[in-house]
Amino acid sequence: MTIRENKFYINIAIIALLSWLMLRMTGMVDTQVIHAPAHSPDYSSKDYTKWEMNELGKLKKKVLADEMIHFSDDGTTHMKKPVMTFINTNAMIPPWVVNSESGILSSDGKDLSLNGQVVIDRIKAVGISPLRINTSELKVKPETNYAETVEWAELISELNITTGIGMNLTFIDPVHIQLLANVKGSYEKK
Repeated sequence: MTIRENKFYINIAIIALLSWLMLRMTGMVDTQVIHAPAHSPDYSSKDYTKWEMNELGKLKKKVLADEMIHFSDDGTTHMKKPVMTFINTNAMIPPWVVNSESGILSSDGKDLSLNGQVVIDRIKAVGISPLRINTSELKVKPETNYAETVEWAELISELNITTGIGMNLTFIDPVHIQLLANVKGSYEKK
């Protein structure tokens, strides 16, 4: 075969070569591999809501956050302004509502670190006094409804205020609150 007979194939090869060169020059073909940064998010959500039901299909826990970001490298979930609600199986007992500035949930979902100022509230109900707990750096075990901190904590219940360093708290019935050190209180009579 002569060049004249293969003119069609030569023209196609030249067009393909020119197209490839033009794509390279315009940057549409990137020959470098781009790696994601080591700790980068793989998904996120604004106005995040998560419900957890018990075996009977009733609401057990609820988590709200202004923003939730999940990281694939370590599996952690970071939240801005999380609000976690622990609901008792007994409907007569009001839920515990835990607010914080930020939070990090471990990859297995068993450890939640609430960072910054933390406020825990339980409203008044029949036979139950309202309670507000102010603290910081709270470590929560969502599976067992347990929380603890080594920081200062303040318990405010109607006319009573009790403070201490370090606290253990169980959210489900029977509720257990323990201040660990330097416990002081002021109590007023009704």
